[in-house]
Amino acid sequence: MTNQISFDIQRRRPFADGFAFGDAGAYERLDGQSKFAVDPDATPQLDVVDLKRAPRNAEGLVEFAADISIIKPVEMSNANGRLFFDYGNRGNMRAIQFFNDAPASNDPITSAHAGNGYLMRRGYVIANCAWQGDLWPGDGRMTMELPVATDEGAPISGLVRSEFIVTSPGQACMALSGRASTRSHPTVTLDTSLARLTRRRYPEDEREEISSDRWAFARIEGGVGLDNQGAETAIVPSDTHVLLHDGFEPGWIYEIVYTGRDPLVMGLGHVAVRDFVSFLKNAVGDSNPLGDAIEKAYAWGRSQTGRCIRDMIHQGFNADAEGRRVFDGVLPHVSGGGLMWLNHRFACGVSAAGQEFEDHENVADRFPFSYAQSTDHITGETDAILKRPETDPLVLHTQTGTEYWQRHGSLVHTDTEGNDLEQPDTVRVFLWSSSQHFADPNQKTPSKGICQQNNNIVKTSMLFRGMLDAMDAWATDGTPPPDSRIPKRSDGTLVTAEEWHRQFPNIPGVNKPRGPNGLPAYDFGHDVAQGYISKQPPDVGNGAYTILIPAVDTDGNDIAGVRAPMVQAPLGTYTGWNLRVRGQGEGYMHEFTGSYLPLPETDAVRRATDDPRRSIEDRYGDSDGYVKSVAAAARSLADERLMLEEDVERVTKAATDWGRPLHDVRL
Repeated sequence: MTNQISFDIQRRRPFADGFAFGDAGAYERLDGQSKFAVDPDATPQLDVVDLKRAPRNAEGLVEFAADISIIKPVEMSNANGRLFFDYGNRGNMRAIQFFNDAPASNDPITSAHAGNGYLMRRGYVIANCAWQGDLWPGDGRMTMELPVATDEGAPISGLVRSEFIVTSPGQACMALSGRASTRSHPTVTLDTSLARLTRRRYPEDEREEISSDRWAFARIEGGVGLDNQGAETAIVPSDTHVLLHDGFEPGWIYEIVYTGRDPLVMGLGHVAVRDFVSFLKNAVGDSNPLGDAIEKAYAWGRSQTGRCIRDMIHQGFNADAEGRRVFDGVLPHVSGGGLMWLNHRFACGVSAAGQEFEDHENVADRFPFSYAQSTDHITGETDAILKRPETDPLVLHTQTGTEYWQRHGSLVHTDTEGNDLEQPDTVRVFLWSSSQHFADPNQKTPSKGICQQNNNIVKTSMLFRGMLDAMDAWATDGTPPPDSRIPKRSDGTLVTAEEWHRQFPNIPGVNKPRGPNGLPAYDFGHDVAQGYISKQPPDVGNGAYTILIPAVDTDGNDIAGVRAPMVQAPLGTYTGWNLRVRGQGEGYMHEFTGSYLPLPETDAVRRATDDPRRSIEDRYGDSDGYVKSVAAAARSLADERLMLEEDVERVTKAATDWGRPLHDVRL
């Protein structure tokens, strides 16, 4: 039996009000659903966990479905022959936002949603297909319909662990998944004595057990009462929610371990992407909404979906059911060294993977970390993400300072003991120096939230466009992209925490992190490699992986990597880390947030505050001097093919008047 796929296009609309994007002309958007049926016994999906336990149709195939969206030229003859797959982050569309400097939207349809039009002016088809099967519909998210695995019709049960951290008081009820957007694995019983709810202030603290009478498997419902009662609430038993009667205390780490049931076959997310893209790329005839116009396919994902790209490749899903390469090139962004918690029984696809204060002991943080072959010095295992030359894609891996601090980014290009590791010729790795994990291209002003410092404001979207142009030239005619730009042990630009602390300037009023988020060896049970986790939480072994961070200059900015114009001509120290405030895990790094630490404006301010960094006045003199420095930086990046010629003018214009309102300089 062969795999089957069909398209149900439910809606067709003009995109950007019919605006003509140069030679590509007008675009349209197609929305609908792809329906799949796969042979669970066939080699192409033989390693999908629990697929053999899913219900089958009359043909012996397992059926599932996924939301899809395609933005394409009306006349496909005007397209550039390239499919650009947007690996939607937790069901959310991201590619147009980051590549076109467009507003974030799960319903991009207007002229404003086209942003600067980059992807359309290039003639790309932008395609989305849902891959995360545990999402609930809502807020325009793209979702899947996945089968539930059973043991010959009987429910399957097993250990499930979730973590909760709230930032404000008054919250007493949480979905067991930890996210309102995400399906929870139902508990097999409402008896809280058979589960364990704990809390701790800091990750290394001993877990404090919360007695079973203080919480319930329940949810709160509210509504309008009768007889002049006003609003009323009810506590309703629920096998997918946890209710802490006294409420969750902000800043504490809560963890629940319970016996769940009815696991979805989550690994089919990889199959959906594989079969969807392969069909659009290879199928001919009317059933293919793109005809036979696609010659190359590229994938881009950021954070969770960057990890998903790496995981898909590592598990062999970049070969389709007929053994053909699916993606010709991939651009995983800010994935760090992680993979995915996806092709596992009782997976939680939404999980952000391990950070210093959040999402601990996560199975996504597992060997191999690098595209190159290496040996895990703890287990002796030898492996690589790229190990199938006939079907492996070209890789342009990009990451920010945050990934080195929070997401074990150094392991992408070192061995597990921290030694430089040469990457395959088909891989380039880039540090986008002194930038943060989430760099909103449309951010207007810095903010702090629950962090001690303003968030990092470095603009990097121009680098996305440079990367995609470089990938297309590489995949099309073999023009090599720029060489990797990463910190290295061999030249002293990749350092230990102790070395970094000696380098980073003593900026007044700034606390420093202790070091990068560490990574011990976790033991999830002997079947974890097959997708079955039997230890929750996992045992923590004696060994640990070596995590290193970029060396910094006298301003505290990363030395190595691709320095965006704002970093080459700094108005502050820009870091990949930011520390939490009191009552919110004080002293630990916050999620994926970096810092903006303004330079002293004048020499007088520098002396008065005892700031060791040169003043803005001394560096640039006036705003015109700053603009000239930014323009020179942009020019150099364009000459190195790291950004586009069109972005030189755009970046220079943005620097006018000190780049306000991102910066607030008063000379």
